[in-house]
Amino acid sequence: MDFDKKLYEFLKDKTWQLTEEWYATLDKRNTGGVYAMEDPEAIQRMKEQNHEFYKRLNRLFVEDRDTFLEDFEEWVVEVATDENHIRTPLHFILREFFRVQSQYVNLIHQFSEVHKGEISQEKIESWYQEVINAVGKIIEWFTAEHYTYAQKILNAQREMINELSSPVISLDKNRALLPLVGDIDTARANYLLENTLLQCSEKKVSCLYIDLSGVVIVDTMVAQQLFRLVEALRLLGIKSVISGIRPEIAQTAIQLGIQFNDMTTVSNLEQALNLDLD
Repeated sequence: MDFDKKLYEFLKDKTWQLTEEWYATLDKRNTGGVYAMEDPEAIQRMKEQNHEFYKRLNRLFVEDRDTFLEDFEEWVVEVATDENHIRTPLHFILREFFRVQSQYVNLIHQFSEVHKGEISQEKIESWYQEVINAVGKIIEWFTAEHYTYAQKILNAQREMINELSSPVISLDKNRALLPLVGDIDTARANYLLENTLLQCSEKKVSCLYIDLSGVVIVDTMVAQQLFRLVEALRLLGIKSVISGIRPEIAQTAIQLGIQFNDMTTVSNLEQALNLDLD
């Protein structure tokens, strides 16, 4: 008798029952993410995703491993990049994978009890191991997709923040202001260099006021990038005036051996705007 197929049929008839049992025992006290949703439509969508998982996992017992994993690809990518799952702490999601795994271990035990004496213990143990291995592989796959997609979102948000926090603001036909606020790390400094040169070129800026009064801390790499920006502007024929340099930044620049001789620096933005640069 083909007990693999019989087990598959046994499990196939229980997919929605498993979904409802899973949701009924779900810890809904989590403060955020997919498991704390209260909207009926969102809950139904989550149940359907869970139900689809059961349907696909059942095929473990009637398909070869490669086909089984191939069939799972669509589900893994869809759920790993789902907005509600992205907002859910990963350890909550992993907890649910293991709960589902436990459900299957219990069901295999139930099926084995129904056919006690007909199925060897070796066969039963192989089913347990297949479920554990399959869920482990799906978890590995899911977390990789989840991480990759989350990083894409994070990078897109970081680029937007950099763009919004590093604006070249036109003052008149030829002059512009670059007000810098907050901490400047190496990544932001690199972006600042590229973005400022591009914006100045597009806006046909001939004089750029760089105000550092809102910058509290920079490291040596960042200070070097800021002064590289001034040098690059000079090569493009753009005059630059630096205002609001804090003592800490000045000290870092001196330690780097950066000379202020060829740079126009003033204590505040008001003085910079009142300079006669002609």
